[in-house]
Amino acid sequence: MTEVKVVIVGTGFAGLGQAIQLEKAGIRDYVILEKAHEVGGTWRDNSYPGCACDIQSHMYSFSYEQNPDWSRSFSPQPEIFAYLRGVADKYRLRERIRFGVEITGAHWDDEKRQWRVDTKTGEEFVAQFLVAGVGGLHIPQIPALPGIERFAGETWHSARWNHDFDLRGKKVAVVGTGASAVQFVPKIAPEVTGLTLFQRTPPWIMPKPDHAMPGWARTAFKYVPGLQRVYRNLLFWLLEARAIGFNGHHRLMKLASLLAKRNIGKAIKDRELRRKVTPDYTMGCKRVLISNDYYPALARENVDVNTSGVREVKEHSVVDGAGVEHEADAIIYGTGFHVTDALEYLDITGVNGRSLAKEWSEGGIRTHKGVTVSGYPNLFFLLGPNTALGHNSVVFMIESQSKYVVDAIKLADSRGAAALDVRPGVQDEFQREIQDKLVKGVWTQGGCKSWYLDAKGVNRTIWPGFAWRYWAETRKVDPSDYELSGRAK
Repeated sequence: MTEVKVVIVGTGFAGLGQAIQLEKAGIRDYVILEKAHEVGGTWRDNSYPGCACDIQSHMYSFSYEQNPDWSRSFSPQPEIFAYLRGVADKYRLRERIRFGVEITGAHWDDEKRQWRVDTKTGEEFVAQFLVAGVGGLHIPQIPALPGIERFAGETWHSARWNHDFDLRGKKVAVVGTGASAVQFVPKIAPEVTGLTLFQRTPPWIMPKPDHAMPGWARTAFKYVPGLQRVYRNLLFWLLEARAIGFNGHHRLMKLASLLAKRNIGKAIKDRELRRKVTPDYTMGCKRVLISNDYYPALARENVDVNTSGVREVKEHSVVDGAGVEHEADAIIYGTGFHVTDALEYLDITGVNGRSLAKEWSEGGIRTHKGVTVSGYPNLFFLLGPNTALGHNSVVFMIESQSKYVVDAIKLADSRGAAALDVRPGVQDEFQREIQDKLVKGVWTQGGCKSWYLDAKGVNRTIWPGFAWRYWAETRKVDPSDYELSGRAK
């Protein structure tokens, strides 16, 4: 058994960012648990062809650890992965990480006011505070295709890319048209003999304003004090402006959709294909994607967009909803991740043995500021429910949350308390406020189903409004929001 003050789970932006904030606050009695054997989280796991960020890298990075050497405005996965490894090395976080340790559950000890964290390896960790930095994009969503067990070819999810399988000259079926598929389809389409893309709902796709970062700019960012911060701030406010359209001003989204439709028209001349890939819901209802090469890829002669669904899978083919058989050597899932139900996979019990998975599945996901949960003292979520963004960088949100967590720990320490638990009424009021806003947003009113919504159609994913407002709300912990109890050792 290992006993520490803080256990952090995950080594993506969230876990590493939290560790850095603890270090800055002089809190060094912590351990980071990582199921893999390298840091990086989402940017370690997703290595599919074309994987890149859809927020400018000068914004999608830590404000206190800016990188002047991004090769492009929207950097590819290898650079982001290298950035996170570099951050871990610079702050000497590896000595705090237990690699190959996957947690299976966490249980609050009412008497000792501690979290007992169980792992697949059988090792137990005991901590006063538990920080979950697992994110929402780590459990692949794989559809149960009828007959898939008979398929003689290879199958994989985009987040578990099979780099050993040579796609050249093969016939491939791609299921799903989410953010990952929009990036990898253009990369594999020129290599394969045939590609059948099974699309359920087309995404809205805007042109990608990507460009190589010129050498003079990279040099200036490196040597001119404050210049990169000015550039970063400019990006932040340009991105912030997009929140207006998502939050109740749907006419702006309709104007933006005209640009997206023009993007379709420029790349695709076939009327039927244009019809297939043009969404019939308001832009923003589902995640808005960016790409300059997806539509040209769909217009290739060896690519077929199929909208009739998948009826069954045979040994060497996929049969669509109309009964037409499509030969396939490989099936690739671009079907996204478990998001609103991701935490149901963990066994977390709080005060009096309360089950978090059960409470959230029956009564809906409920938190305070997406960070704390009533009845689960000293438990913190990073990039938790209703703190994801559709318009700006989630790394900005993570920074706000990791500082909030440190402030909460300091509050407990300053009062000599062993635990702090958000008051139920405070949590309820927060939920009422955000849901009142979300109901008016495009995610609810836009006429589509998306992974933003839970099984009951309630948005449990997105932050409703500007990112700067979240920063303002989490700058300091309000002691009156929390009930402090017990005596710290």
